[in-house]
Amino acid sequence: MTGIKCPQLIKAIEEDLAASNAIVIQIVSTNEELLKRRLNEVAPEEWQDLNLDLTPREYVMDYLMSAFPIHLHSIHSGEDGEERSEPVFDADGSPVISIEAVALRDALVDKLVSLDPIPGALEQLLWHFGHKQVAEVTGRSKRVLKDDSGRLFVDSRGSGANIAETAAFMADEKQILIFSDAGGTGRSYHADLNAVNRRRRSHYLLEAGWRADNAIQGLGRSHRTNQASAPVFRPVTTNVIGERRFISTIARRLDSLGALTRGQRQTGGNGIFEAKDNLESNYAEHALYELFRQIYQGRFYEVPLGKFEQMTGLGLTSHEGGMKIDLPPLRQFLNRLLALRINMQNIIFERFELLLSQQIEAALAAGIYEMGVETLRAERFTVESQEAVYTHSATGSVTNYLKVERTQKNNIRTAEEMLEFASMYQGKLMVNTKSGHAAVSIPTHSIYDADGGVVPRVLLVRPQKETHIPVKDLESSTWKAVCVDAFVAGWSIFIRPI
Repeated sequence: MTGIKCPQLIKAIEEDLAASNAIVIQIVSTNEELLKRRLNEVAPEEWQDLNLDLTPREYVMDYLMSAFPIHLHSIHSGEDGEERSEPVFDADGSPVISIEAVALRDALVDKLVSLDPIPGALEQLLWHFGHKQVAEVTGRSKRVLKDDSGRLFVDSRGSGANIAETAAFMADEKQILIFSDAGGTGRSYHADLNAVNRRRRSHYLLEAGWRADNAIQGLGRSHRTNQASAPVFRPVTTNVIGERRFISTIARRLDSLGALTRGQRQTGGNGIFEAKDNLESNYAEHALYELFRQIYQGRFYEVPLGKFEQMTGLGLTSHEGGMKIDLPPLRQFLNRLLALRINMQNIIFERFELLLSQQIEAALAAGIYEMGVETLRAERFTVESQEAVYTHSATGSVTNYLKVERTQKNNIRTAEEMLEFASMYQGKLMVNTKSGHAAVSIPTHSIYDADGGVVPRVLLVRPQKETHIPVKDLESSTWKAVCVDAFVAGWSIFIRPI
């Protein structure tokens, strides 16, 4: 995944540097232990002329050689009629080796050996931008660098390297700072008003890790008091949809951390994650059930039931031939999904995500979506009535029901703002030929009908509301695409002064 991620990351960093931003990159893995093992295999006098493979290739090969199943099995039916796979033994009682399985294992090892090594993200960033431009605050005592000629060499670092590198970044001597857990506490990388480097920080969360408290600590290094400007947080992921499995865990733990520490669910995530990013919610459970139903009923045409059960090892069919009552849990489904080929992983995950969005959208439309603890803002709040609903017998504490009226100012965007909005989101300018009102139509996620068919939709953005409309319904309605002048005239109806 690192090889997919880094080219786009490097391009984004270069764009931020061109905009005169200072770059802060948060990572977890530094490959330090792997590097130490590799260096132990090389004589110190050869360190200055290295071509190290800093990947776990050898460990994966060792695992394949020892754990790949090569023993022959046969299928037997038990007394209960259920089929079982049992190992085959020869006359001496030794397990029989499958020639076909050995050939598969050896072919896999050969392919693994032929793959080009992909350096870790830390090495790629150091080699691309150069160690003279990058401050590394990871606590590594040794690292592999590239000189001007492209030759690799080992750089030994002292115990004060973290302090010196941080000082160089804050003094604006280095434009990029990369830190790991070793530099995630007790240090500040923000645009301090007392520092030479007061440029706005672009904070890349390159590797979120599994601990929400560590992620929060890292994000807090570049967002502190007495700063010239607030940072821009940029979570980084690959184009592999299944990787959101890991992001979802962080989202859930960040939300939990926020609820425990500051009384609001959204504080932990700092607005980085949306509700749909949490793949372990009740809405995700309902979406998974609907996904399993579509697969079982043959409404997910790209993934037949038998193929799904064979690929994932998850059984949806009961002994009686119907759909199981105790279906596989969500975490097991997500973990099995990561073992599939990328194209199949993307197909299944995309359907799951759309079903999840459909669940959340339906809950919002019905007014039953669980927002958790949230902050409400308005022009004015007025308590219309108060009613005691419960009194605790021991303490006398009273729980009251308040009916509150919220007065909120309409914030209607101008026609110029909507033209920019349409350009940004590939929108179409529309006018209702019956009412003369204007709207912008932008692409949005599809939904599925009762037969599992895809229903393409658009989001119709009007001055005071937004509506999801199937493309077929829009085409047969009185909404028609128009030119800029006609759109501006229709939109301006809502913002004329009274």
